Amino acid sequence: MSNKPTTPHLDLRQTQSQNLVMTQQMQQAVKILQLSNIELKDYLEEILEENPLLEKDESTPESDENSDEVMSEKEERLADNMDDFDEGSYMAAAGKGSDGGYEGGDDNLANTISDKKSLREHLVGQIQTAFADQRDRMVATLLIDELDESGYLRSQGEELTEKLGCSQERLDSLLPELKHFEPTGIFAKDLAECLALQLEERGKLTDEMEILLDNLALLALHDYKKLASLCEVDENEVKDMATQIRSLQPKPASDYDHFISQTAIPDVLMKKQARELGGGWRVELNQDTLPRVLINNEYYTTVLSKSDKDDKSYIRNQHAAASWLVKALDQRAQTILKVAAEIVEEQNGFFLYGVEYLRPLTLKDIAEKIEMHESTVSRVTTNKFMGTPRGIFELKYFFSSSISSSTGNDSVSSEAVKARIQSLIEAETLDNVLSDDSIVTLLEEQGIEVARRTVAKYRDALNIPSSVQRRKILKNKSRS
Repeated sequence: MSNKPTTPHLDLRQTQSQNLVMTQQMQQAVKILQLSNIELKDYLEEILEENPLLEKDESTPESDENSDEVMSEKEERLADNMDDFDEGSYMAAAGKGSDGGYEGGDDNLANTISDKKSLREHLVGQIQTAFADQRDRMVATLLIDELDESGYLRSQGEELTEKLGCSQERLDSLLPELKHFEPTGIFAKDLAECLALQLEERGKLTDEMEILLDNLALLALHDYKKLASLCEVDENEVKDMATQIRSLQPKPASDYDHFISQTAIPDVLMKKQARELGGGWRVELNQDTLPRVLINNEYYTTVLSKSDKDDKSYIRNQHAAASWLVKALDQRAQTILKVAAEIVEEQNGFFLYGVEYLRPLTLKDIAEKIEMHESTVSRVTTNKFMGTPRGIFELKYFFSSSISSSTGNDSVSSEAVKARIQSLIEAETLDNVLSDDSIVTLLEEQGIEVARRTVAKYRDALNIPSSVQRRKILKNKSRS
């Protein structure tokens, strides 16, 4: 009987120990799921230093077996929805590759990653604050990738709008805000505008200074006499203005070392599949940035056979930890693919036709479809990017609230409603400026039921003035 009290305590300690191990393992699995491919690479570097049985898998996989398994159930349905996709019309620039997209195939994306992406991150953060409309955010983010190494946006006209698949009106509405981002001078068309933006910020952009900026070639030649004549000031004043200009930053991006006009690195790639393979979309992990590890079982067997009791215990624990890590990485891959594939299926209209066809979608919707917990979907979609023919987007971008449809069909994304409101207003003429009530009526004709206050709310979010103000703007334009 004296032994009876000790046994439960021993069992309890064993159970507690097992629970502790499982808790640590589950914490590691959750952490791995949250990390992007790039972050995962850094994390695994630390693990490799700690576990002698793990080593990098440097081999290049011929195909993504996880992708094949996950996509096999969906490819047939996705293929049916591909017929109307015009790749040439809708290809948005995702980088500076030869075709303007991410689908370089032979290009190793890992070679294009800069350790210092702070400028892009800095600009993306400002975009999230400055623009409420999801379409504005998407276009503005793509514009970052059009900056040259100095930070200039050289093309700001029709060529750029065609490349991005947006209207000139939208671009014109975004640029004034973008040109007041930090660092000052970013998104300028050229050197003169870059300097003008900085002088404006300092309250030094006088009429004389504008004339000087229009004649930078003369300034480079130190032709102060000619400049003095043009600016209608004396030469000493021209020299003072030149001194002010020399204090400015002609290349706003240069303060961010190794700036690359490079969009976010995708964790997942969405590709157009060849017709002979059934067509449709194919979703796969980005193998160029996906780190892989192997267990050196030969080394494990050798060490185990030559070790004493304590060393054997250590090496077995390391082997168990390595096995768990490999399983966790495989589970991460399958989970990301399931979520991404479901997003592609749900948002097929967006990929085919654009943001006006973005469907309302919640984390819960995806979680129920793939039979996973909503928190798991949230972790997968945070800080993970998918490369698509329309550009590279964070997976979170594809989730938005909904507006009821009066037709009884699927409800409409709030972002899609905003897009339609903006399209209606962009088509206005002086003789036909739409009131909020008129917009409500036009949306009802399209099968979308919204209240007037909702239209006003969305219009404000898009930074669009009232109909009275818009009529005044159009009158002023007609007079000029």
